[in-house]
Amino acid sequence: MSHAEAAAVTDLIAPPLPRRLACWLYEGMLMFGVVFIAGYLFSTLSQTRHALDNRHGLQAFLFVVFGIYFTWFWAKGQTLAMKTWHIRVVDRHGQPLTQLRALLRYVLSWLWFLPPLAAVAPFGLPAGESTVLLLGWVAVWATLSRFHPQRQFLHDALAGTRLVQAVHPVNA
Repeated sequence: MSHAEAAAVTDLIAPPLPRRLACWLYEGMLMFGVVFIAGYLFSTLSQTRHALDNRHGLQAFLFVVFGIYFTWFWAKGQTLAMKTWHIRVVDRHGQPLTQLRALLRYVLSWLWFLPPLAAVAPFGLPAGESTVLLLGWVAVWATLSRFHPQRQFLHDALAGTRLVQAVHPVNA
């Protein structure tokens, strides 16, 4: 890596944790629209008449739809929520993500949810306790980014990606 590239990497500053979490929550709200459209499409194509019919098929379909959504936008640098909060996703060298790296980041990002869901499943915990466990895990997961040298989430470090502040040119 050249001196200029090394300097460019050090200029890539991680957004503050509260801003990243606000972006994460906003992304969740925007995903309601994606879920609604994808769910309608799935139920129409599968002729599902009852909400609990084909539940696992719908979950698998949504997993694929979410994967396409995030992989597409991350390979372009930002989702709509990330644009709003001025956050970009890049590889560890500050370059745009490839489709493959974006897909790897998507799969690894499920670490936000899978451990608490795996802990809940065998015990059949009520919704309230499951929610507390999930939110507690999310808080721990987010807080762990404080210990990373570049303040990145663990799934970003594992995927070779990083969230950085997006710099927008000032209009003259």
